[in-house]
Amino acid sequence: MNDQLPPATPNESSEDDTDAPSCREHMVDDWLTLQYADSNASSDIPSAEQLALWASTALSHEGHTPPFRPMCVRFCDASEIQALNRDYRDRDKPTNVLSFPAPAPVGLPPEVLAALDTNDLTLGDLVVCTAVLRDEAQQQGKSLPHHCAHLLVHGVLHLLGYDHIEEADAEDMETRERAILSQLGIADPYA
Repeated sequence: MNDQLPPATPNESSEDDTDAPSCREHMVDDWLTLQYADSNASSDIPSAEQLALWASTALSHEGHTPPFRPMCVRFCDASEIQALNRDYRDRDKPTNVLSFPAPAPVGLPPEVLAALDTNDLTLGDLVVCTAVLRDEAQQQGKSLPHHCAHLLVHGVLHLLGYDHIEEADAEDMETRERAILSQLGIADPYA
């Protein structure tokens, strides 16, 4: 799993960029945007409803209630995630999931910030590499849906501010992941 990244949004390709891969986008329940930038993603990635269930279960477990703050999950290929990993983490290799928490609004007076409905603020973006997802699931002897659920739950926890840099934080995060995945009927991914 990967460390939380500084607030940022991956660059979207413009319509003028003829070399850019096409990207399909799907909105679920007015809070979850799914982007499929990897042409191979649609063949075995779990359904939009399943992805929404996993993300909403993680959010609910952490005390969030509907309507959930908007977030995006982007499924991409190895070259896209390698570029993001290189640009934001100085690691020039593909990885499984990256999280981009949305920055808090800046420059607003405290009374305006206090009056904001936090559900109007974006939670952030997750980027999942489908090739790494498939390879890791196979190497670890897990079903692809269960490994995808784990990566999604892990990424949502990063968007909520959890990390695993320090050992105690890693243990806390893994405990939360196990509890959320157990709620979903998914076995301990660390066993």
